[in-house]
Amino acid sequence: MTDRKGQTDPMDDKPVPHPSLPALSAMALPVPSQISKKGDAATERFVEFFIAVIRNQNTRKAYHRAAMQFFVWCEMVTIEELDHLRPLHVATYIEALGQRQERATVKLHLAAIRRLLDWLVSGGYLTINPATSVKGPPLSMMRGKTNVLSAAEVRHLLDSIPLVRPNKNGGDDDPDPAGLRDRALIALMTFTFARIGAALALNVEDVERRNHQLWIRLLEKGGKAHVVPCHHTLDAYLTDYLRETRLERYPQSPLFPSIDRTSKALSLRPLTDGNARSMINRRAKAAGITARICNHSFRASGITNYLENGGVLEKAATMAAHASTRTTQLYDRRNDQPTLDEFERIRI
Repeated sequence: MTDRKGQTDPMDDKPVPHPSLPALSAMALPVPSQISKKGDAATERFVEFFIAVIRNQNTRKAYHRAAMQFFVWCEMVTIEELDHLRPLHVATYIEALGQRQERATVKLHLAAIRRLLDWLVSGGYLTINPATSVKGPPLSMMRGKTNVLSAAEVRHLLDSIPLVRPNKNGGDDDPDPAGLRDRALIALMTFTFARIGAALALNVEDVERRNHQLWIRLLEKGGKAHVVPCHHTLDAYLTDYLRETRLERYPQSPLFPSIDRTSKALSLRPLTDGNARSMINRRAKAAGITARICNHSFRASGITNYLENGGVLEKAATMAAHASTRTTQLYDRRNDQPTLDEFERIRI
């Protein structure tokens, strides 16, 4: 990176530009033929639903994928006109989908179809919403599916990440930007219960020291602004990371940028969800962790550890920016071991 005086930083020789919003255009979203047949106005209405109504990028992608799959199925069963859609068609699709997908996925597809068709009804492109009367499968989750790591496993993973790399000229070892970044990212998700999307959306300026305490401004699901203090361990990791990589000089840079494959220095691009998942799998494998974990595992591990150490469920929900403690309970795995112990009482 280059500082304001034009001096080249040894960690990166590229300047950090001001961040810009991603380009959103109709050309980026495929449109079903049943919609495009109704003309440009209907096509624009379809695109508006995903761009203007659905603000969360992950939800946008999931809803668009669900809608496209539904309309492809409609073509396969020769429903080629939007006006020909009936509740029976939607119900048949949902029934067929339920035979090969989990209930949560089926409910997401139905929600996407229902909301999209509602949007088309309000725009005058449908008379009624044929998905309104269709019921999805019952779903009652008492426990989440995300694998949780123990405190010892998380500590071992964090300690196993190398923070330096050999100097090619034979001098002292150089700081490893990738290792410093990965340790800070994993710790941030664990100690703040942050979702991966909120963590990767952070800029350097979102980390601020107030009265010797480091604070982070997260933008969580649903556009919730969530300001949280840093645990002392996370404070130390972030401080080391920002100092050693010199990112602290560039407040508008992504806090967790990707690594340039050629120079092995920090790039100008934020890390993506997929790259973060690959990084976590790679680090876990190197640490000898065999459990299948993902980005969300550290959020769940942090919440479980907090509750194991006397934390209060209601406060955990606030810390995690959950609208309901029912959601927080999905991450609570304190009862897993006692349940196993009870089953082990069976002597056969």
